[in-house]
Amino acid sequence: MNPACNQLLVIFLLTFFITLQSKAQVEDTTIVTNLKDLKVVGYKTINGIGHFNEVHGPVIYAGKKTEVIEVDSLDANKAINNTRQILGRIPGLYIVESETGGFVANGIGVRGLNPVQSLEMNVRQNGYNVAADVYGYNETYYLPPMEAVSRVEIIKGASAIQFGSQLGGMVNYVLKESSINKTFNYSTMQTAGSDGLFNSYHAAGGTIKKWSYFTFLNYRTMGGWRPNSEQKQLTGYGKINYQASEKITYGLEYSLLRNRIKMPGGLTDDQFETDNKTSVRSRNWLQSPWNVLTASMDYQIRPTTSLQIKSTYLAGERSLVWFNKLPGEADKIDPATGNYSDREIDREIMKSSATEIRLLHNFIVGKMESTLATGIRFARASFHRNEEAPGTNKSNFDLSTTGEFEENFHFTTTNIAAFAENTLKLNNRLSITPGIRFESLGSEAEAEIEVNGVEKETETEKERGFLLMALGLQYKAGKNSNLYGNISQAYRPVDYAQLVPLGSVSKVDPNMKDPKGWNADLGVRGNVGNYFNYDISLFYLSYSNRIGLVNMKDETGADYTLRTNTDKSIHKGVESYVELNITRALAINKTAGELRVYNSFAYTRARYNKGLYKGNQVEYAPEVINRIGINYAKKAFSTSFQFSNQSKAFGDAANTERSSNPIIGRIPGYSIMDWSATVSIKKFKFKGGVNNLADKRYFTQRTDEYPGPGIIPSVGRSFYAGIGYNL
Repeated sequence: MNPACNQLLVIFLLTFFITLQSKAQVEDTTIVTNLKDLKVVGYKTINGIGHFNEVHGPVIYAGKKTEVIEVDSLDANKAINNTRQILGRIPGLYIVESETGGFVANGIGVRGLNPVQSLEMNVRQNGYNVAADVYGYNETYYLPPMEAVSRVEIIKGASAIQFGSQLGGMVNYVLKESSINKTFNYSTMQTAGSDGLFNSYHAAGGTIKKWSYFTFLNYRTMGGWRPNSEQKQLTGYGKINYQASEKITYGLEYSLLRNRIKMPGGLTDDQFETDNKTSVRSRNWLQSPWNVLTASMDYQIRPTTSLQIKSTYLAGERSLVWFNKLPGEADKIDPATGNYSDREIDREIMKSSATEIRLLHNFIVGKMESTLATGIRFARASFHRNEEAPGTNKSNFDLSTTGEFEENFHFTTTNIAAFAENTLKLNNRLSITPGIRFESLGSEAEAEIEVNGVEKETETEKERGFLLMALGLQYKAGKNSNLYGNISQAYRPVDYAQLVPLGSVSKVDPNMKDPKGWNADLGVRGNVGNYFNYDISLFYLSYSNRIGLVNMKDETGADYTLRTNTDKSIHKGVESYVELNITRALAINKTAGELRVYNSFAYTRARYNKGLYKGNQVEYAPEVINRIGINYAKKAFSTSFQFSNQSKAFGDAANTERSSNPIIGRIPGYSIMDWSATVSIKKFKFKGGVNNLADKRYFTQRTDEYPGPGIIPSVGRSFYAGIGYNL
């Protein structure tokens, strides 16, 4: 479809919505009167974690599995975005701890889904996507620094109707807002730690009449836990809001990331067991500048109707210069020439735009309250990749090429989606929420590749549509508890990173099908007084056309790995979070302080139920993820301890225990302990802690591309300390 036509379609639909509401305003005046006591509610939280009520902002959460983490309430190593400490309370969260190995953000996954770069999650900041293209390239390379994040919102499973492509759920990083009581406010945190860590965070904000603003700048550098590691990163953000009237607010925000990372490479099993701090790559570098610009409008059309528009433009790049071989092949100086061999250069340029329009309307059906959330999304993305050009034989970051790129790809995707969810309160206790979403997805691919010395050009187009349906139920069992359940269809199209993975040593099946499936949840959540809260649920996920790695043999009998559809899998289990404030329960918290204990537990049985791998455990799907924490706070002092345990997983569908190829094999289980503390003295804050107290040697990822290939070791024991000031 022509881009101009697409824009006209968006304008037409927006005009239609506003016109519809203008007419409705005249037609149901009595409805407004009937709902004069309607309360707008947000989310419930005790201490560090909570959940959304039925409606929050323009989104319906009734019947869904939701979790909200209040970041400021946590003692954690936010200077390096330690996901295990910050998001560890989320039951069943698998964390790929590869940030110091070459990524700027740890990936996450739930319910036995692929956690690498949060590939199967819909990742957002302030409600808009921050991945290059959720339909064509959904890997997450930018995340805001946790010191700038107010809260993290997660919907598991049943979020595809309102947020689109994914099977795992949606995660939204909500940034801090400007102070409404000051024209200027400033805060800073300076942190130093092991392995050359230095993190400098600065933030300012305020409100001046109808204008409000918030901005931060974060600079981080560290040498890394392993040799040949180095990371320099600058993250910035600015937001301006204008309150045009009591009903309309306009906003503009911009996020940037600039980095340069030296990657120590992957290891074989033997290398990891001998010395997991070793590095066999000294010339691997990555650079990935990122820019996200978003304009928004929030319009309270009337007390019962609100409209939100967010339009985002993203421009990102990724450049690699590296020795792209398995870790068993040494990168060494050739005695004959006295030089290293030439490295490989790979470059990507990504640009995308997306506009989402959301309308929320409250009305009465008979005597029953009802809430309708509906909207449209239009997105278009382009992705250009140049791959496998010979670079120089130097060791520094140098993108100079000594020849042509062997492969050139250009991809584009166009997406139009429309959705509607409606919560109908059958009585004061029971509500039902049906939902529907239709997505139209078009993709184009142009390729110039060299096969046996002969250049070949190809061009393909693909159009498909997806109809998704969902149903949610919520029952208020008591004043502070409710039962919830849902069943929701979802899908995730095959993306460029899977069809043409950057720098991969695996072969790729060009005929892969789009993964699809459905999620179901049934649970109970609530709280007892102000000292005990809980959320315990069962889940079921049916996942067809799953994509993974399998070990194959070529015509000569040599082993290689193939990225392909590995057939259908069934994921089922239990997720449980319980938290008890002991001193409040004993009514001694005013004198003894706040002593809390929590347990975040998930059991996941994810198995292939069809095909060659029937009965095998799904990749990156440990059966048990269990985290236990203790928090104590009194006046200006707080401290936290967390114990994390995770059972074994596998890197391939065949459940290979050990192989000469480090891409496949077992990912052993592990147990980790973390400790942190904070002291506040007037306007100053002092933070410190130890990650991985027992210096456990472990890993969470095997990869067939960068930052490997091979095993990516996780970080051993590390220390940090920081001082902050709030004006």
